[in-house]
Amino acid sequence: MNNVDQLLVFALDDQYYALRLDAVERVVRAVEVTPLPDAPEIVRGIINVQGRIVPVIDLRRCFRFPEMEIRLSDQFVVSSAMHRTVAFAVDAVHGVVHCPEEAVVPVAEILSGVEAVEGVVKLTDGMVLIPDIDKVFSPGDETRLDEGLAGLGGSGPEAGDKLSERENGC
Repeated sequence: MNNVDQLLVFALDDQYYALRLDAVERVVRAVEVTPLPDAPEIVRGIINVQGRIVPVIDLRRCFRFPEMEIRLSDQFVVSSAMHRTVAFAVDAVHGVVHCPEEAVVPVAEILSGVEAVEGVVKLTDGMVLIPDIDKVFSPGDETRLDEGLAGLGGSGPEAGDKLSERENGC
């Protein structure tokens, strides 16, 4: 685990999760998601964030929660993950908490083989799981996403930036 200091806490169903604040770019209101053909199953589609095309990762699918449509009350957490900018669809953002590294229990100490979760933090109002956002995608998923974004006018992590340059010329 890195030196966790501040965490952005958010909810999916009744479970709390958190991302290291230094990995979070911003939180935005939910908007319409455009489906991306041949994208990995955990990618809901793409959105436009200030002129950049950003893939939306469905953490519900990652954690095998029941499927839900994105509601207007939902939010997207825009984050640096997997060598690119991505957005995570979440039910609600609850704020930032300060958490020293020693308060985080690595998930390997609890149960081996759980790769999608980096650690667990006990807060006064419940437990918070810290997903390992760089392990949400398999290498095959990342390749498929790169290929899907390449069809939009670029490839790899910079695809959204290349597309936004094209859009500005239209």
